[in-house]
Amino acid sequence: MTQVLSTLATHTLALVLYPGLLTCAVFGGLAEVAWLSITTGGWSWPNLPRRRPTPVLATVLVCSILAAVQLAAPFNPVPSEERSVVVAAVALAFTAWAELALTVELVAEPRLLLIVQFCWLLAVLGPAVQPETLRPQVLGNMMVPALLPLKVACGALYLLCLPALLRVWPFAAPGDRRTHGRVDAARALCWFPYCGLFTTLFFGPPGDDLIGLVRFFGITSVVAVGLIGVGVVMQRRGAVLARGLYTRAIAPYGLVVLVVAVGTSFLLR
Repeated sequence: MTQVLSTLATHTLALVLYPGLLTCAVFGGLAEVAWLSITTGGWSWPNLPRRRPTPVLATVLVCSILAAVQLAAPFNPVPSEERSVVVAAVALAFTAWAELALTVELVAEPRLLLIVQFCWLLAVLGPAVQPETLRPQVLGNMMVPALLPLKVACGALYLLCLPALLRVWPFAAPGDRRTHGRVDAARALCWFPYCGLFTTLFFGPPGDDLIGLVRFFGITSVVAVGLIGVGVVMQRRGAVLARGLYTRAIAPYGLVVLVVAVGTSFLLR
């Protein structure tokens, strides 16, 4: 009974405080404020949405914290053997699928977003083909030279998909109501899981110490800052260029990554 209560308390701590809800809210809130401040030309605190949580926001909330606890974050209370990259991938996929299912009329280019989502899943699961493990921290630690081309290809595809999944590239016309300068609570909750999963999968696992904590959040923050910078540039270039790049590039490059993953699997048997 004591062991059950201890496990329950540990998982509750992970889900509610770190690396779950509180971490997602703080990291995502800072990223969202930075994004809106830069894109709207001011540094004032934006107006938070005052409506009741929508079904989409409730789904994103649950899925984002479920994905966050799977990360190889230092001092993660969830034991490493209980974490799974599939759980993280499916949970984050549901954040986009819920939006497509419940608010498809507000989503710009839903078909293109779905293609991007499948390419992102390929980038997440590609590194797991040869090691045959689903533990995120093990995948991040796989630095075998023969696997490096696959990891680099998957990492590049992952980064290519992120601007669309976090909606920092303009797929909508300037007059769309979703482009107005206010906090997007659903997106704010997704910044940390998406960026943190990249750090988990494509960098070696950090140690449970101060250096490891700084390293993990440093890399994750660099990814978020890079996305904001790329998003700002693309906002200025316009929605047509963003749609054109994804339409022409994402599917062919995803096919290349798939070929590399299959080839790597056969070569290392």
